[in-house]
Amino acid sequence: MKFYMAPGSCTTGIHILLEELDLAFEVYIVNLPAGDHLKPDYLAINPKSTIPTLVLDDGRPLTEFQAIAWWLARSYPKARLLPEDAVGETLVLETMDYVVQTLHGQGFARIFATDKFALRPEDHEAIKEQGRQIVAKGFAILDSVLAGGSYLTGAFSIADAALFYVEFWADKLGIELPPNCQSHFRLMLSRPAVRRVLREEGYHSLVA
Repeated sequence: MKFYMAPGSCTTGIHILLEELDLAFEVYIVNLPAGDHLKPDYLAINPKSTIPTLVLDDGRPLTEFQAIAWWLARSYPKARLLPEDAVGETLVLETMDYVVQTLHGQGFARIFATDKFALRPEDHEAIKEQGRQIVAKGFAILDSVLAGGSYLTGAFSIADAALFYVEFWADKLGIELPPNCQSHFRLMLSRPAVRRVLREEGYHSLVA
């Protein structure tokens, strides 16, 4: 398989899942600031110009975090990255969608890509503050889900990989995580696959 990613982005979550499954894959770095995602060769693979992209052995590209994560879980069921019952699986998908669509797509996007939400520079700080409020509310909601500070459904799942990458962003930005989210972040940092990924992506200080 071929994995198109950018270190420290949302693709870190998929990178973790690939490592958890101990799969063989080739890594291709997509340099977003350089516009690699807009170049013809990448658009031929993923016309959405988004990351991550996972190209399967048969050449078929998969895009969107949730879709790739779900495919990995369903394709390798022995790893138990999804609960076996329908309600449990639904809760994992619900939580993962909330992380990706709301915390990432609405909250952190306003912080990292402010100019996409406000054309006038004088509005940028207000947009960033709105993003911080969305992030804070989102983490507060997920903190209540993480009763006891363990994994989201009691056992590691694809939703935990999604939650980790936004917790990782919060840590980088100095955004304080509520207690259970902080415990979850530390729990994830103790996983060997997570530590390998962070070293490979250049974040050695977190796993020193």
